[in-house]
Amino acid sequence: MTKARGDHAIELVGVGKTYEEDEQSVVALAPTDVSVISGEFLVLIGPSGCGKTTLLRLMAGLIAPSSGNIRVAERDLWAGERRDNEAVRNVGVVFQDANLFPWLTIEKNIALPLELRSVPAAERRRRVAELTKLVGIEGFETKWPRQLSGGMRQRAAIARALSYQPEILLMDEPFGALDAMTRDIMNVELQDIWLKTGCTIVLVTHSIPEAVFLADRILVLSPRPGRVEAAIDAAFPRPRGLAVQALPEFQAIASDLRERLEGFR
Repeated sequence: MTKARGDHAIELVGVGKTYEEDEQSVVALAPTDVSVISGEFLVLIGPSGCGKTTLLRLMAGLIAPSSGNIRVAERDLWAGERRDNEAVRNVGVVFQDANLFPWLTIEKNIALPLELRSVPAAERRRRVAELTKLVGIEGFETKWPRQLSGGMRQRAAIARALSYQPEILLMDEPFGALDAMTRDIMNVELQDIWLKTGCTIVLVTHSIPEAVFLADRILVLSPRPGRVEAAIDAAFPRPRGLAVQALPEFQAIASDLRERLEGFR
């Protein structure tokens, strides 16, 4: 399946981030340009502490840049210290920790963003039913988060992020805490969700196989202060099965990424 490409979903021009820690300035991200095309699956990879999460949080509007300009959905995200909430209205975020509310059932966790947006109860129920089927947790709607495995909780977190049909989904190491087999399954499921929803996804990962399997394009970030060192295409046909990892072309991209990351040490 070939996905249509559109305009830029996210644009960063000269965006940098400096943190003030113990009266010292720490440059987490050097001035960086990044363009994310609408509908693409973009993966960010790089050594620990290189600013991948900082870059994702900047895209989400969770933190303000120290320099440069960010546009999301063709709107300026920041005007000085004031965030344009309309720009990130259609952005969903998933973290490594599912962050489900333990006092809410799975269905109530998924429906919470809709409730906060005053979506009627009948529509919330319809949407929850649709999403639990999409992410593969049908039949677990009335369970509590503690009753689910790590992989199932992440499926619920993805469903919650998709509840209001975001145009952009930002994911920070969502499968980093899972075992290898579950992670492979979740990668296939995430690709399927992306193909079905047509949303733009930006994913942060430390896993080279995961990056190559999921991405249309991979951005390699340098050690701190992070900057984009390379952009690598992963132009394998969709949908991809795990067998694609055995292809020489897949192994060549993985080897290239491994050499680049090892070169940062």
